[in-house]
Amino acid sequence: MCLTPAFFLLLLHTAAVAAPSPSVSTAAACKSSLYPKLCRAVLAPLRLPSKPYEYGRFSVKQALKRARRTSKLLDHYLAGGGDWGRGVGGGALEDCRQLNGLNLEYLETVEAELGPGESVLNPAGADRVRALMSAVVTNQQTCFDGLEASRIFPELRGAFSDETRVYGVSLELVSAALDRTVVNRSESDSLPVQNDASSPPFGLPAMGRNLVHWENGEVVPINQSVTVATDGSGNFSAIADAVAFAPNDTSIEDGYFAIRIGEGVFEENVVVGKRKKNLILIGAGNNRTVVTGNRSVADGWTTFKSATFAVHGDRFIAINITFENTAGPEKHQAVAVRNSADLSSFYRCSFLGYQDTLYAHSLRQFYRDCDVYGTVDFIFGNAASVFQNCNIYARKPLPDQANAITAQGRTCPNQTTGISIHNCTIRAAPDLEADLNSTKTFLGRPWKEYSRTVYMQSSIDRAIDPLGWMEWNGTFALSTLYYGEFENYGPGANTSGRVQWPGYHLMNASEALNFTVYNFTMGDAWLSATAIPYSGGLL
Repeated sequence: MCLTPAFFLLLLHTAAVAAPSPSVSTAAACKSSLYPKLCRAVLAPLRLPSKPYEYGRFSVKQALKRARRTSKLLDHYLAGGGDWGRGVGGGALEDCRQLNGLNLEYLETVEAELGPGESVLNPAGADRVRALMSAVVTNQQTCFDGLEASRIFPELRGAFSDETRVYGVSLELVSAALDRTVVNRSESDSLPVQNDASSPPFGLPAMGRNLVHWENGEVVPINQSVTVATDGSGNFSAIADAVAFAPNDTSIEDGYFAIRIGEGVFEENVVVGKRKKNLILIGAGNNRTVVTGNRSVADGWTTFKSATFAVHGDRFIAINITFENTAGPEKHQAVAVRNSADLSSFYRCSFLGYQDTLYAHSLRQFYRDCDVYGTVDFIFGNAASVFQNCNIYARKPLPDQANAITAQGRTCPNQTTGISIHNCTIRAAPDLEADLNSTKTFLGRPWKEYSRTVYMQSSIDRAIDPLGWMEWNGTFALSTLYYGEFENYGPGANTSGRVQWPGYHLMNASEALNFTVYNFTMGDAWLSATAIPYSGGLL
């Protein structure tokens, strides 16, 4: 089992100073790296043995240098123009520039968090550093994948593949540094809590804030509110215009900026930029407020840019909205929502599409009481994402396709990422239910080498194939992935015929606790302020 210390970090403001760490050679620091030779090259300028914390801090500086060089390189290529600039190739380069810009910001934040010398970060700070470093690797991998799919710029693909490994090495070194400066949770501190009405199983009191309905008054502090309506009666008639109006770079102390969206169909592609923080979108209800688009890879968009709705700003919340991509199964990858927003939440929302419906791209995310519809890899990406009390519907795909509900994209064992599906219902949508024998449906397949997905305490119906899980390509990732099941029920939850891969696990309660809101996303530290109900631990 590939677990990271982030699963066990203490949520409280308690931390202890670890004993001073001794200096070690670069060879010793890089001994357990996936890329030991590259790791030693990254640290070579230090020359003398140093402490693990210094190695981690120095590797971030080296990663920042690479990101700044990449920024100039991408500007140079994009300035060149050419016919490729208007097609998928140009779109892939633009994606790379956007993703590299995010990496510059994340690495600068990590550098500031680590400080000028060895220090003790509080657990929340350490978890944020790990999340940001995990996202840096994800962003670079997304850039590389897009260029590879476009089949242009082989010289860039080689350089960016190497850069992905450099960021992975930095993540390893930073993780090793944090291991020595942050104390893990004690056994008593890692017990689950929840704020649902049902009683926790271990004799613990229910904790957290109960939901106060939006109709009965605000629960989170609202600094300003605007309305969007299709009939012209609101402040805006387009959601994108309301998002553009929202202030930039607000802090949580400033309160949230609320965009109240009326009933109607909004045909637009919306991007919530990284500076649009603490933003809440409140719709009139599922299938009453609908944001719709039809971009697809088949029509020349990159997967990244095909999203009907994309969000980057921290602490984003969406409530009572349907997001859809209507491109259809024949257009292949067509994203309804791409989420790259840290500490983001979707509550009582629907996501409608076919292949690649919901792109849980990066950072820490929570989905509660949502409906997700799709066919191939329709929940995918490399965020640390928890789905709770959601309905997940497999639709009927193209005749030659099999359904895979998840395609998780973890590429490094130190990434604190994965998909946790907890207390959800997995079933066939009506179109597939009418012809179940025509299609095989699986819980997931390994998009990347360290793919990680778990299903816990969920209802799984007969649409799921007895094998449970699907190969991506032969034996790829079968020994390095982590796929787990715990206390699921229903006709599709029988594990007697499941795959026998080295990375597949029938989890016990102790293992399952690692993937709860409390441990996997440190959700108690931020969800309690959103008024969204959640279970911190197991049911």
